[in-house]
Amino acid sequence: MKTAPPDASSISNGLSGAEAAARLLHYGPNLLRPTPQRALALQFLAHFRNPLVLILLAASGISALTGDASGSAIIGAIVLMSVTLDFVQEYRSGQTAQKLAEQVAVSASVLRDGQPCQVPVAALVPGDVVLLSAGNLIPADAELLQAQDFFVNQAQLTGEPYPVEKSIAAVTANPVHAAPRPIDAESPNQVFMGSSVVSGSARALVGLTGSATALGQIAHSLAQPAPRTAFEQGTRHFGLLIMRLTVLLVLFTLLVNVAFARPLLQSFLFAVALAVGLTPELLPMVVSVTLARGAMRMAACKVIIKRPSAIQDMGAMDVFCTDKTGTLTEARIQLERHVDAQGRDSERVLQLAYLNSFFETGLKSPLDDAILQHAEVDVSGWQKIDEVPFDFERRRVSVLVQNAELRLLAVKGAPEDILRLCTQYEAEAGVCSALDDAARSRLQTSYDGLGQEGFRVLGIAWRAVAADHPHAVVTDETELVFAGFAAFLDPPKVSAKAALAALQASGVALKIVTGDNELVTRHVCAQLELTVSGVLLGSEIAIMNDDALRARVDAVNLFCRVNPAQKNRILLALKARGHVVGYLGDGINDAPSLHTADIGISVAGAVDVARQAASMILLEQDLMVLHAGILEGRRTFGNVMKYIMMATSSNFGNMFSMAAATLFLPFLPMLPMQILLNNLLYDVSEIPLPLDHVDAEDLARPRRWDMGFIRNFMLTIGPISSLFDFLTFYLLLHWFKADPALFRTGWFVESIATQVLVIFIIRTRRNPLRSRPNPWLTATSLGVLACAMALPFTPAAPYLGFTALPPQFFFVLAGLALAYLAMVEFGKRRFYRRLAHP
Repeated sequence: MKTAPPDASSISNGLSGAEAAARLLHYGPNLLRPTPQRALALQFLAHFRNPLVLILLAASGISALTGDASGSAIIGAIVLMSVTLDFVQEYRSGQTAQKLAEQVAVSASVLRDGQPCQVPVAALVPGDVVLLSAGNLIPADAELLQAQDFFVNQAQLTGEPYPVEKSIAAVTANPVHAAPRPIDAESPNQVFMGSSVVSGSARALVGLTGSATALGQIAHSLAQPAPRTAFEQGTRHFGLLIMRLTVLLVLFTLLVNVAFARPLLQSFLFAVALAVGLTPELLPMVVSVTLARGAMRMAACKVIIKRPSAIQDMGAMDVFCTDKTGTLTEARIQLERHVDAQGRDSERVLQLAYLNSFFETGLKSPLDDAILQHAEVDVSGWQKIDEVPFDFERRRVSVLVQNAELRLLAVKGAPEDILRLCTQYEAEAGVCSALDDAARSRLQTSYDGLGQEGFRVLGIAWRAVAADHPHAVVTDETELVFAGFAAFLDPPKVSAKAALAALQASGVALKIVTGDNELVTRHVCAQLELTVSGVLLGSEIAIMNDDALRARVDAVNLFCRVNPAQKNRILLALKARGHVVGYLGDGINDAPSLHTADIGISVAGAVDVARQAASMILLEQDLMVLHAGILEGRRTFGNVMKYIMMATSSNFGNMFSMAAATLFLPFLPMLPMQILLNNLLYDVSEIPLPLDHVDAEDLARPRRWDMGFIRNFMLTIGPISSLFDFLTFYLLLHWFKADPALFRTGWFVESIATQVLVIFIIRTRRNPLRSRPNPWLTATSLGVLACAMALPFTPAAPYLGFTALPPQFFFVLAGLALAYLAMVEFGKRRFYRRLAHP
């Protein structure tokens, strides 16, 4: 793909809106692998690819060819209704998820019609001029037009973990090209999609977009499906369990019918219909709708979901890691004190800190904003020469400035690092003394005292350089003169104490992972009444191997003075201990941890690279909002589990009874079309399940997939269902002297009644009379039951193979249903008692 040669006007003013729209049509969206939008008709037809659906349609066609036109039409109609139901629900869920995702889509700052504006990254085109600053993701392959102290992380392309400086030195002679240059990650003037800006600012001309970018070419050559989440693995394992049971029962049924010399076509249809009855074909729809509804409810709680399955992961989360700033504290940082080495208020310290923050062009922090609130500092006589931007390994920033009298390097950063680099300290204004052990001890005591009072502290230092000193480099940060401390206060959030108590009561352990020092963090924890169970410092983690760290992480809930790589190691250690880990971060340095965590959580105001890496976005940086999201995740998982438990107990029990009945009945216990109709009606009764209430005890603890739990529940409840089916067979054959039509009709109605009514027992661990279901679930279930009871008396009955039932049958049905529900309730309570006390 080639770019059009830009003219000088487009470089200075950017593209016009009309030109950008025309180029978007020509080049396509700026996406690595644009998702093709299939027509609705094709999406609908895709639902017919299910092998069971295809077999049923083939069987329907064979029935028509053999003269059974009515049976063929009914089977076809039932299949069509099932597929349509599934399609409509999934389509609506997909639309909902897409709208929510659009709310937090990453945008880029672009010059259009001469004005900076925010444009979705997908709408960028070759020739656009993008404005880049610290924290931005580079949205396309581009060539720098302007750059100032511009460092990018392009590890995604090169694997190199350290930031690389980019400049325009190589293109000053001819900055614009008719076609993009060959891709070269080492080129100092080219930046690439997927890289992130660490510090500085730049203006760049977009050359390649979408799949034509360097990252796009890699993505195509190494395209692999994303690894399955825990939720997706759970549904897959459940599907495999059901598939094995289905194959066994279907083969058994088919062999029995062939052995008894029953009609081959009807036996085949019966076996296929039995497979449909056993298959939880509504599970994808239930999962999709439940997750979509969960996403909508979480959006109402001000949590936007980017990956729907993250909702369930949120419900399973049992460890939550976060920094304290903005989460436990107000993130309204104020510079409260600026003191010299003697602990006295010092305007000199304020001036040096202000010079550093004012002229810094890299990644600014809230501490810089707090310093710059002191507008009384006059910097009009000062001029910036150069700077060494902040990075998370050095934990400091240096700015080379000069006025009419001198040129100096102003440095601010983590106090322990600044003190380590200092050889002198400023005892009086302009008077420097050697920084001996006694002086270091006094300064450390002063620093610790500020920390114990809850202050966040920066060290301020300086160094005079020669008047012709041209550049600032890292090696200049030596033999510094210590000026003093800048102390900041960030009060705890009013809501944080209640939110922490709610998280702990919900079974979620909170671990604070911060770059701040231990004393300040302990002070915040004390104010929030958060018990400190253990502390690990970054310096201790640095000398631990992974096994040693894994042995400590469970007992520790404060990790202080940790760098980004150490944060990542902490998360990996927690995951290795079997925890489902959530991580909240909003900075550039948080992106690796957001990728590593099971649930990466960021906030609306986070930098691009953090929002891109996160699975969900909090519109408010408040733990109470997060707690609401956790409960919604558990509610969503609870409703999915209800469907699974019903599908593997009552429904499976009925299908097992049907297979077993072929051994002693001289006719098929239910016609294929009746099985399909039974399955359709049962599915309809389950549609409102995603809307159902979930009991408080099911929200109290993290919940995960447990195939052992599902299997044991099926083995407990399934036999009860089969027992009452066999009792129904006995009554129909020996009391009602039923012929095949009456037998099938009676059992059809009894099967629907028990399957539908048992929903109200299985949906809760409580006494069903004390747990109210959603009114829509009640209405739909009772409506389906009424429909099934009325069917034998409708004009459609002969076509469906039904016959009118005698009145006394309904009295027997009422007794059977009540006894069945009582037995299931007894079995359910016994199952949960054994689960609680194994």
